[in-house]
Amino acid sequence: MCADRDFAHGAAAGLLGDLLLGDPRRGHPVAAFGRAAGAVERVLWRDHRGWGALHAVVCAGGAAGAAVLVSSLVRDSRAASVALTAASTWAVVGGTSLGREARAIGGALAAGDVEVARERLPHLCGRDPRSLDADGIARAVVESVAENTSDAVVGALVWGAVGGVPGLVAFRAVNTLDAMVGHKSVKYRRYGWASARLDDVLGWPGARLTAVLAAAAGDAPRGALRAWRADAAKHPSPNAGPVEAAFAGALGVRLGGTLSYGGRVEHRPVLNTGGRAVEVADIERAVRLSRRVGLLALGVAAAVSTMRKGGAS
Repeated sequence: MCADRDFAHGAAAGLLGDLLLGDPRRGHPVAAFGRAAGAVERVLWRDHRGWGALHAVVCAGGAAGAAVLVSSLVRDSRAASVALTAASTWAVVGGTSLGREARAIGGALAAGDVEVARERLPHLCGRDPRSLDADGIARAVVESVAENTSDAVVGALVWGAVGGVPGLVAFRAVNTLDAMVGHKSVKYRRYGWASARLDDVLGWPGARLTAVLAAAAGDAPRGALRAWRADAAKHPSPNAGPVEAAFAGALGVRLGGTLSYGGRVEHRPVLNTGGRAVEVADIERAVRLSRRVGLLALGVAAAVSTMRKGGAS
């Protein structure tokens, strides 16, 4: 039963490290992976799904394979195993940096400086800030906090509970590839298809757990569950839908509607139609909810790891 305790202790230490330190300003492992994936893309890119699938296999498979190798080297040392899990967890989760960026935008909006908020928004999400007023920016921030709670925290912990350090690393690698090539631009519509679909598959359990925990940790559990049930399937993303709908219900606000990505306008269905419009103060509420969800997810991941290892023994 040591292995399950190793994961629980290491993941807790890694999440604490993220809470205290956030992401490093230089030398972040995820940034290094992104540069390596970009180099692979420059060699492999073709306007073809098969080449894109090869790109996903080489990059995500290589990262996961390296994690398997390093994990095997420290298997006999409990201290080293805990340390590796802690370092990996700290490297792949990004809840604190997410909250800091959201609060920075919220602070600019509260001070009435919409231009500064527009300048900072691309650091948080891919929306076109030029088309957004203060209320639109606030809504974009809340939606991004909701979606990234799943992508940057809960999903990683879920796969860490299932697969240890390789699970943590593989999830983050796939999520990063999706951000790099998984969008529906002319260049990546075919090449990024495999990365996007793989991200949908790996993100499925974390998104549902995030929605459940948002309902449990929010101010309106019934409202969160009702919005999830009624509106999640309307969202074009199979994983962002449940998360954003649950956050909308938990916060009592409306999300969705018209938005713009790189000049491409999308008209998305409204989530939690009975809620009120998003206000600047809701950014702080969303960040606090995200943090509570992350802490609850740590407990769930530790329990899953314990049950998995206990069943295996």
